Amino acid sequence: MTQEELFKKLIAHCKEYGFVFQSSEIYDGLSAVYDYGQNGVELKNNIRRYWWEAMTRLNENIVGLDAAIFMHPQTWVASGHVGAFNDPLIDNKDSKKRYRADVLIEDWMAKQEEKVIKEVEKAAKRFGDSFNEEMFRQTNPRVMEVLEKISTVNSRMVKALDANDLPEVKKIIEDCEIVCPISGSRNWTEVRQFNLMFDTKMGSVSDDASTIYLRPETAQGIFVNYLNVQKTGRMKVPFGIAQVGKAFRNEIVARQFIFRMKEFEQMEMQFFVRPGEEMKWYEFWKEKRMRWHKAMGLGDQKYRFHKHEKLAHYANAASDIEFQFPFGFKEVEGIHSRTDFDLSSHQKHSGKKLQYFDPETNESYVPYVVETSIGLDRTFLLILSSAYTEEKLTKEDGSIDERIVLRIPPALAPVKLAVFPLVKKDGLPEKARIIMDDLKFDFACQYEEKDTIGKRYRRHDAIGTPFCVTIDHQTLEDDTVTIRHRDTMEQERVPASRLREIMEEKVSMRKLLMSI
Repeated sequence: MTQEELFKKLIAHCKEYGFVFQSSEIYDGLSAVYDYGQNGVELKNNIRRYWWEAMTRLNENIVGLDAAIFMHPQTWVASGHVGAFNDPLIDNKDSKKRYRADVLIEDWMAKQEEKVIKEVEKAAKRFGDSFNEEMFRQTNPRVMEVLEKISTVNSRMVKALDANDLPEVKKIIEDCEIVCPISGSRNWTEVRQFNLMFDTKMGSVSDDASTIYLRPETAQGIFVNYLNVQKTGRMKVPFGIAQVGKAFRNEIVARQFIFRMKEFEQMEMQFFVRPGEEMKWYEFWKEKRMRWHKAMGLGDQKYRFHKHEKLAHYANAASDIEFQFPFGFKEVEGIHSRTDFDLSSHQKHSGKKLQYFDPETNESYVPYVVETSIGLDRTFLLILSSAYTEEKLTKEDGSIDERIVLRIPPALAPVKLAVFPLVKKDGLPEKARIIMDDLKFDFACQYEEKDTIGKRYRRHDAIGTPFCVTIDHQTLEDDTVTIRHRDTMEQERVPASRLREIMEEKVSMRKLLMSI
C-alpha cells in the first residue's frame, strides 16, 4: 500500500468513525473547511489540554489569554499583514487549477529528496551494519548531484521570494520542468501575489461601515495585550503569554485534508525577553517544544528541525518542527525569534508606549519576543497519521482476520474506557451500569451492549479506545472484570474495585506531562 493510498484510507476512516466531516456536506461541502465529529472533538480537546497544561502549569512564568477574533484594522497594518501577507499563485491553463508557486517548487524538492532516501535505503541493505549514511551522502556521485540540485533550486527560490521576483519564481518552475499534477502539462500562467486575509464590514449602516479583518494569526492579540497582562499579573521578564484560538486565511490552494484549511486553530505562546537574550531563549524553546512532541511516543525518527533560510519580515531566526506525514515531511510547529518588531510597530502605529520597566536593570525597553506556534489541526492529523494501523491476525482455526486500530496515546484518546456486559441478560447490564456510572466522573467512558463482544472490540479499536472492560457471570460471583488492552489485545482479570486506580495510571495526563 502506497502512502497516498494510506492517506485516502485515513480520510475515509475519519468520516466513518466520527472524527472529521466535510463542512456543509449536504450542500456539497465548502472547500477547505471541515467539522470535527463526536470523536474528533474529544481528541482535539485532549490535544489542546495537553498543550495548555504543558505551557501554563509546567511553567510558572507563562499565563493564558483569550483575545477577540475581531481587532482594530490598524492592528494588521502595524503587523505588516495588510501590505505583505501574500502567497505567490500560478494557474495551469489546461487543468484550470491554481497552485501556490512556492509549494510546487517545494514538492519538487521533496521528490528529489525521496530519490536520495531510496539510494540511501538501497545502500544500507547492501552494506549492512557497516553502512555510514553521512559518509554515503557526502561521497556517492548520484546522491551528491541530486543534493546539489536541491540546494541550488532552494537558494534561487528563497532569493526570488525575498526580492518578490515573480518572473524568476516562474523561471524556476520552468527550469525544473514541473508539471501540473492534474493535467500533466507545463502550460503555466504568470505568477502573481494574492493577499490571504478575509475582510468584512463592521457598522450599523453599510455606507458607514469600516473594513475589518478576520485574524490570520492569534499572536497580535497577545502583543496588544502584553502590558495589560504584565501589569495585572505582576509578571517579570522573561515571561510568556499562551493562547489557543481560531485563525482564518483565504487559502486558494488548500489541500491535504485538514493540513491546510481556511479556518483553523493555533496554539501560540509569545515569550518576552530582554534584548540580546533572544537567541538563548530561541534555542531553549526549540529543544523544549521538541520534547513535548516526542513525549507522545509517535516515533522520534518522524520529527526533524528545518531551519528557515528565508526569514519573515519580523524574524532574525526561525525553525520549523516537521513531521513525516504520509505526504512527506511538513511543518507542524514554528519557533521564531521575532525581535521587537511587533511591539515596536504597535507602539509606533498606536502612539502608546509599550515599554517594560525592568527593576533588575533599572531601565525601560521594548522586550524581544520568542514565539512558539503550533497548529492544533495539524497536530490532530499527525497523531491520526501515526496512529492508523491495519493488522492481519491469525485466528485459532488458522484463518486470517483483519483489524484497524488507532494507536492514539492513551492520555489523548477520545474514549479512555469502554464498558461491556458480556450479554444483555442475567443482571450483567445492571452491574456494568454501576461500574460505568462510577468511572464516568473521572474518565471519558462509553457503554455498549449491542453485537458480539468481538465486534465491540473492533469498533473501539477503530476509534482508539485504549481499554475495554467486560462484565461477565464471574463478575457477579467475585466482583472481578476483564480488561482488554487495545495495542496487544491481551486480557487480564482484575478486581472491579481497582479499575479507577489502574485507569489513572494508564491514561493519566499527569503521566504524559511528567514525561516531557
